[in-house]
Amino acid sequence: MSLLSAGQIAARREEVLSKIARAAERARRDPAEVALLAVTKTHPPELVENAALAGLSLFGENRVAEGARKIEALRGELPLLAWRLIGSLQTNKARAALQYFSAVESLDRERLAVRLETLLAEEGRSFPVLLEVNLAGEPTKSGVLPQEVEKLAEACLGLAHLDVRGLMAVPPFSADPEDTRPHFRRLREIRDRLASRFRRPFPELSMGMSGDYEVAVEEGSTEVRLGTALFGPREAA
Repeated sequence: MSLLSAGQIAARREEVLSKIARAAERARRDPAEVALLAVTKTHPPELVENAALAGLSLFGENRVAEGARKIEALRGELPLLAWRLIGSLQTNKARAALQYFSAVESLDRERLAVRLETLLAEEGRSFPVLLEVNLAGEPTKSGVLPQEVEKLAEACLGLAHLDVRGLMAVPPFSADPEDTRPHFRRLREIRDRLASRFRRPFPELSMGMSGDYEVAVEEGSTEVRLGTALFGPREAA
């Protein structure tokens, strides 16, 4: 598959931003409230470089090792890019995740939270995380079940070095974006209940991918995670 040029990616970025703006307008929201995260799983560092030249600055990777290789490859040339881990995190990869990523969006169990807290306490720094919710209880996906989110949130809020910013979810796949709307709405409602229960804001809702991000924005997403819409179909992992 040929590598997309910066110009090609820039055109796709503008199209995506226009659709985000229209979706936000329909929901009477400010488009500036919605961050665009470029998912670069399986794509080479050269594509990330072109994406940065096209105006993208926030990137997401599913795997720690793959993300680390790209970050190291680009560190000298593109040191200001922000990288978020959006895939499942194994406890034994926690130290590396904290080294390379600016946030973890896939915190889904207390054991991992405690491990992150221990490492962060050693460094004396705070670190932003999102709690990943498995909205439909799909066995092939990571994430805490909806009925267990409050318990996990309470545990994480009790850890001094974790900055719990909100929630992330990957709803069941459907070819019809409208099928995902109830899931996005449910995630927002879970967030609102947490905010009421703990009397603090959880400002981030990371939801919406290439096939359904406009619906996600209409339902309150503050970050859409797009790969195919920006870069086309990805290579097999």
